[in-house]
This record gives sequence, structure tokens and C-alpha cells, in this order.
Amino acid sequence: MNCPVCNHSNPQIAIESQDFSLTQASFSILHCTHCTVRFTSPLPSQDEIGQYYQFEAYISHTDIKEGWMYRLYHLIRTKTLAQKTNWIQSLFTGHKGHLLDIGAGTGAFAHAMQHKSWKVTGLEPDAPTRERAYENYKLQLQSTDAIYELPENEYEVITMWHVLEHVHALKPYLNQCFKSLKQHGRLIIAVPNYTSFDASYYKKYWAAYDLPRHLYHFSPKSMTILLNEIGFEIVSLKPMWYDSFYVSLLSEKYKASGKLGKLLAGCIGLISNLIAIRDASRCSSIIYEIKKKTNTRNK
Repeated sequence: MNCPVCNHSNPQIAIESQDFSLTQASFSILHCTHCTVRFTSPLPSQDEIGQYYQFEAYISHTDIKEGWMYRLYHLIRTKTLAQKTNWIQSLFTGHKGHLLDIGAGTGAFAHAMQHKSWKVTGLEPDAPTRERAYENYKLQLQSTDAIYELPENEYEVITMWHVLEHVHALKPYLNQCFKSLKQHGRLIIAVPNYTSFDASYYKKYWAAYDLPRHLYHFSPKSMTILLNEIGFEIVSLKPMWYDSFYVSLLSEKYKASGKLGKLLAGCIGLISNLIAIRDASRCSSIIYEIKKKTNTRNK
């Protein structure tokens, strides 16, 4: 298959790995030598992908708090929610606008922005997860099928927190974001970064590959090429410091490292972050602050 970002042919196999979380099925990760994006092969269809999310421990869609891994996840989420909402608020110097959260999960971020007096629209593909968002926060999330019915020039901010790597319709989603974003608005995308130190260390065990739920695996170069084609440009990169530690812990679990795994994960996460202090493009996960190019119309 051709590259989903630049359409170049003959991608190369970069890594052979598997679904460590559920099925143990084998997958390849293909690498485009032109734009450097990586993508999962075979790529599950939209009809097939649902089966790979059917386990309660899928963290992004769960409120489980039993076990140290889940308690750690929720502790980190509480802290990062405050950081995310404060940062977005700072981009607009106190202005309260309309925010679209794509892939809203159980609604924690959307709810936090509502508390800052923003008008919030949330989209989430999974019906039980939408129900949980209503139970938790009384949020009326819509299905992501509604993305193509969104009004144009409506939102000051559109967020996709670790969502783009899951989306089959990669360019159609981004095209719709371009149409729905106000001219001086911001698109915020957070994705794992396979050029990080922890990714290079763990290789096929790197938990942020999360096969096959993650369809695409981005580098800063591939994100730049993809966004430029749509009509966007990157304003800044913001590191997600906690991700390197959390991903390293999961990676050690997949390696079955035993008692020393937690200690080693802490060391790898720390090294990855120390490298990223001097270069944010090397962080385990990156938040891209994105705007429309001046005088550019969506294709």
C-alpha cells in the first residue's frame, strides 16, 4: 500500500511487533522513506478495529482505579488536565470561546474546559464511553460521525489528545478541522513520537506503538508534511513529560522485565526527557500547536 500521508510507494518494514494488550496478533510497522510516517500493517478496517478495543483495561476509555498502574494514570491525568486547560486559556488571554474536543473519551478534558466557562462540543466514537461521560459529567457527547456536519469557522480551539493516531480517515478529519476552525484559532494535536529515545530503546516493545489500535506513528517531519498539505502550519511543540515514564513502564511490562522493570523504566523515561529538554521534537509524546496558514484555503 502507498503511504497515507505523501502517497509514495514501496514503504519499508521498520518493525515486526504484536498486540501486547489483548490478542497477541502479529503486525508490521511500515516506514515511508519520503515523509517518515509509519503505519500499521495489515491495517484493520473500520469494521474490524472495534474488537481490539474490547477490554476494560483500555486506559483512555476507563475509570478503573484499582492497581498501581491505573492509580498512577489518574494521578497524572489530574495534573495534566490542569496544565492543558491553563495553557489553552493562556493562548487566548482570558477569552472564553467555543472548543471542539475530538475523541473526548469519558469527558474529563471537556468537563475541565466547561469549568473555565468555555462552550464545549465533544465527539466520541464509542457509545458506552459516551454514556460514561454523561454519567460522570452530564456531558452530551456526539458520535464522531458528526464531524462532517460541523459548522464552518465555528471554533477557537479544536483538540485531539492522542486521537489522530487512531483515525482511519486521516486527511478528511484534518480537512474538516480546517473548515471548522476560526481563522485565528488553534488546532491542538497530541501524538506519540517514535523518534524519541524511549521509542528507540524499546523498539518493538514500545508501548506507544499500541498495535493495532494506533494506525499511524508520527515523527515531527511527517506531521509537518501532513499539516502543510492540509493548509496548516505548526506554531510550537510542547513536550508531554509524563508520557515517557508511563510508556516506559508499560513497555517494561510487555518485556516481562520483572522486579527491576520499574526502576529501569524510570531511568529510560528520565534519559528521554533529558534529551527532550534541549530539543522538544525528541519527547516521547508531543503536543503540536497549529494554526491556519495565512491566506490559505483548504483543498
